[in-house]
Amino acid sequence: MNIGRQSMYDTFGDKHRLYLEALERYQRESVAGNIRRLRSTASPLAGIEALVIGIIASDKSTRESGCMGVGSISEFGNTDPNLATLRARSGGAQHKALIERLRHAQAANEIGANVDIERAARFVETTMFGLQVAAKAGASLQSLRDTAAFAIVSLRNH
Repeated sequence: MNIGRQSMYDTFGDKHRLYLEALERYQRESVAGNIRRLRSTASPLAGIEALVIGIIASDKSTRESGCMGVGSISEFGNTDPNLATLRARSGGAQHKALIERLRHAQAANEIGANVDIERAARFVETTMFGLQVAAKAGASLQSLRDTAAFAIVSLRNH
């Protein structure tokens, strides 16, 4: 890109600020794509399935490069308040959309009336985190898709 270090620091301030800017953009685009997939079908449960399956890249090198958001959680946890705030903001929007689709799935009898919607949302989100970590660790495409399918069946049969 022919951008010198000083030029980057003049624009962003320091390496940490640059990382925050890049992560914010990544999360904004990632969450927007996730919400689009979530709302992509008339069937709420099919939208949830599209969300979960959609995070699994077909290309092995893309899968193994990992998710920047999950990487930041793995690296920093809650030790950096700026990252925690950024994660809460982007994660909150996605969580809200997921809760909405789960409620619609329940109303459409695609998941049981006894399913605790908040717990189900945390289950889906944790499954997504796990899939991304497993992908980075080299899990096969078929293994990841099988896990995602199991998660959706678990919602349906609960």
